Amino acid sequence: MRFFKKTNIDFMGKRKIWYSVSGIILLTGLLAAFIKGPTFGIDFTGGTELLIRFDNVPKINELRDAISEIGFQKAEIKTFGNKNDILIRTSESGKSGLVAENIRIGLSQKFVDKPFTVLKEEKVGPRIGAELKRDAIYAVIFTMLGIMIYVGFRFKFIYGVAGVIALIHDILATFGIIIIIDGLSPYFNLELSQNLMAAFLTLIGFSINDTVVIFDRIRENEKIHRAESLHTLINRSVNETLSRTLITNGTVFLVLLVLVIFGGEVNRGFALTFFIGTIFGSYSTIYIASSIVLDWSLKAKK
Repeated sequence: MRFFKKTNIDFMGKRKIWYSVSGIILLTGLLAAFIKGPTFGIDFTGGTELLIRFDNVPKINELRDAISEIGFQKAEIKTFGNKNDILIRTSESGKSGLVAENIRIGLSQKFVDKPFTVLKEEKVGPRIGAELKRDAIYAVIFTMLGIMIYVGFRFKFIYGVAGVIALIHDILATFGIIIIIDGLSPYFNLELSQNLMAAFLTLIGFSINDTVVIFDRIRENEKIHRAESLHTLINRSVNETLSRTLITNGTVFLVLLVLVIFGGEVNRGFALTFFIGTIFGSYSTIYIASSIVLDWSLKAKK
């Protein structure tokens, strides 16, 4: 299936405009990181985790409203194991189990007709949070190194470098947007957690896939159209894979949009982060990765 039978868009001719757009987005995100800073979830900061079992479990929205009224607006609430078991996680740790006690008393008063039993009460210490931060950073770094080595051997070294630069661009741009929109409304509760880290790692794999497809088409066209300049070859390759890109990315966009709207509080952070990242990944393949290959080759010839 092809949306466009044949296109002849000069993508590379507009690359400097998109360099500027990316620069503005990254600078804005960097300023937001310094001024506002990210909000770390319980996975990174430590806090309190409470597992309770209801005989007749209330709706998640009712539970979330009750927890907010108690004073824990950013608590994470989800079913655990079976529908009667509810896991409540909050970044507040308190002293001597005071946080867990406040939650227990508040829920008892709110749901008088729905008794529950506390199955587990646990504190996550800051030492564990520090280990998770370090491991998350290592995961991203080693993933990118592996991709750069693979793409470098598969094509040329500059292709691997360009692909990784595009991935770094996607992650930083997405990270900046997440910081900016976090907390703008109750709908955008985007604490940095293991879910968001999973979204960033998934984004790396998704974004490099589209980049490799275009790089592979460039390599094929270099053998077929030997007399053409690299500028023309890259434009030809991007135009030839345009329908494939629209179909693949378009279906992913639709699925993520459904998850953002209907996926619930637990999935929203992952889906929204991945959704934003795929937008950046779609154009960075053309205007960052492919453009860097072109500019590097032109400079090398000079």
